[in-house]
Amino acid sequence: MAALDANHISILDPQNPADAAALEELLRDPAVNTVDTWADQFAALAELRPAPTSDLLDEPARWIYYPWRAAVLKLLGPRSYRRLRLDRNRHLATSAEQDRLGRLRVGIVGLSSGHLIAHSLAVAGFCGELRLTDFDTLGVSNLNRIPATVFDIGLNKATAAMRRIAELDPYLLVRHSTAGLSAESLAPFLDGLDVLVEQCDSLEMKLHLRHGARARGIPVLMATSDRGLIDVERFDVDPTRPVFHGLLGDIDPDTMAGLPIAEKLPYLMQVFDPARVSPRMGASLLEVGRTLSAWPQLVGDVTVGAATVLEAIRRIGLNEPLASGRTQVDIGGLLGELAEPTHVAGPADVPLPEAGAVSTGLGQVIDAAVAAAIRAPSGGNAQPWRITATADSLVIGIDPARTSTMDIGFRGSAVAVGAAAFNARVAAAANGFATEVSYTEPDGTYPLRIALRLRPGGAPELARWHSGVFERETNRHRGTGAPLTPEVAETLSRVARQYDARVHIMVDHDEIARAATVFADADRVRYLTPTLHREMISELRWPGDDDMDFGIDVRSLALDSGDLAVLPLLRRTDVVAALDDWDAGTVLGDDTSDRLRASSAVVTVLTRGAALSDFARGGAAVVAVWMAAQAAGLAVQPMSPPFLYAHTGTEFGELSGKYADQLRRLQGTFDALTSKGQDESVVLVLRISDAPPASVPSRRSTAFEVSAG
Repeated sequence: MAALDANHISILDPQNPADAAALEELLRDPAVNTVDTWADQFAALAELRPAPTSDLLDEPARWIYYPWRAAVLKLLGPRSYRRLRLDRNRHLATSAEQDRLGRLRVGIVGLSSGHLIAHSLAVAGFCGELRLTDFDTLGVSNLNRIPATVFDIGLNKATAAMRRIAELDPYLLVRHSTAGLSAESLAPFLDGLDVLVEQCDSLEMKLHLRHGARARGIPVLMATSDRGLIDVERFDVDPTRPVFHGLLGDIDPDTMAGLPIAEKLPYLMQVFDPARVSPRMGASLLEVGRTLSAWPQLVGDVTVGAATVLEAIRRIGLNEPLASGRTQVDIGGLLGELAEPTHVAGPADVPLPEAGAVSTGLGQVIDAAVAAAIRAPSGGNAQPWRITATADSLVIGIDPARTSTMDIGFRGSAVAVGAAAFNARVAAAANGFATEVSYTEPDGTYPLRIALRLRPGGAPELARWHSGVFERETNRHRGTGAPLTPEVAETLSRVARQYDARVHIMVDHDEIARAATVFADADRVRYLTPTLHREMISELRWPGDDDMDFGIDVRSLALDSGDLAVLPLLRRTDVVAALDDWDAGTVLGDDTSDRLRASSAVVTVLTRGAALSDFARGGAAVVAVWMAAQAAGLAVQPMSPPFLYAHTGTEFGELSGKYADQLRRLQGTFDALTSKGQDESVVLVLRISDAPPASVPSRRSTAFEVSAG
């Protein structure tokens, strides 16, 4: 058998003949313990998401010989082991970030407090090479802060750290020295480092290390175990900056050699500001050599220092902002500032507001028509209309101030205004009046206006919808999946035809599932596009908000307690931005997908033409089909994917530049599902379900949108 290093691990590849021979002898040696958990490791690797590539799954195992344990262990190969071991870092550290950090070479001088730093770097996988040096040995008094064992007493501190890291990740390159450093031996230690962590006791060596690091453009980090002080010197950014931030001037490190502690103390006090030292540490420093044999340290403070250094190295490795300077992560101080958490009112904590009444002062019929008009549905409950009333007419126009990015070309607003005009006509008919309707396309002020002139006369085909106008509601409850009856499907088709529209009704579960996938992918885009996300969140109204008459009450979303708990996360732009950076966030479409898959039918309302007046006529058909479905005892929820009103490449680009092509493909897939004709436009999509009553009625504003003219 080839001679194996008695002080370092040996990584044996069974495919290498020499390694195979050495391994065979180890496995036969009764004094060597064999550990083989490879099957469990491989099973865990195979279960990872996303699934590992074949080159990882096919990577040969290695056997690691630990001479100090007299044990040989079978382990996944280096790349597959790293993939599995660091899987729980994602997405706090992305795979790309992990790869960058995994190439860092970090040197640590002083393996007392430096032990936890070295081990933390190895655990996190934030380095590809560690250089450790310390001349001192572990004693019993070190075990208050160094996570070693009684078996390590008398062992060199650098060796103890190396062994612990080798038992964590044998593939990580660790170079360790038990001789410590001198001014003469600095060069080989520092050459090629990306970061230096200085945790030694010698002021002379602290200065030598900084001068050497500055000459090589190496950033220097130092953590103290008092009040979480972290010191950063970015010599990689500014190689001319003075060492120790200029606190010691231009002092020669060699002048520190041989000075007794009493003479070094003034210099130490310049480096470590006495005003920032904790009272107990300050008093303890005065007792060193009297009632104390050395500086006291607590493992909690050392651990905080390690965590802070780890974050600093992460920032340096990823080129994230990190200035030179100092700060404190004072856990004790922070715990002294505890405060009761602020209670955020939940959906059940605030009573529903009362709906406002409509009074134009123009008589009962106009009041009824306006009250019905404002009950129309609109995207995000934006109510994008401005209503002008006279004694015998209403003019309902699109209010450009109430548009949004998804309301491309005011097409969504036209649907809402068309629905409002239909409702007004229904109310007029119920009060014995017919209506003459005229459409005015863009006139410089309004993108579209619909004029309704009232005249005495019956319109029973409209009047029959009157109760439905005020009973119509958005019901977002999940359905039971009960099938839509052919009779109801025929009724919805007939109603759509009555108002010059067509409906495509999906009832096949596979077809609905394909639509659910399209809508889920589109919803993900809506979250990940900053403008669309901001506008979507701005639509939500929380109990107690001042403007409950607009937008969507979160209580109407029919979310369970778990979904409601996650909603504050989904509101955060930084959270969804991170998902976008990672090309992640498929979960963002799950709610939409689940609701669609639990539907009885997905009804798409289509109209001929693409003018705003065509969309307005389609809006009348939408609200009539909606009321017909509700009259059949079904729940209705409008579904508005971001691509709904985009018609051209330019419009897709304005909608979501990054995801424009994806949205266009999704629209094409959905158009194929609905058999959309070349001359047709999709007006709106309705999710039809067998579900319990709606949670909360949506509110309407009456204060500002109605004026007499």
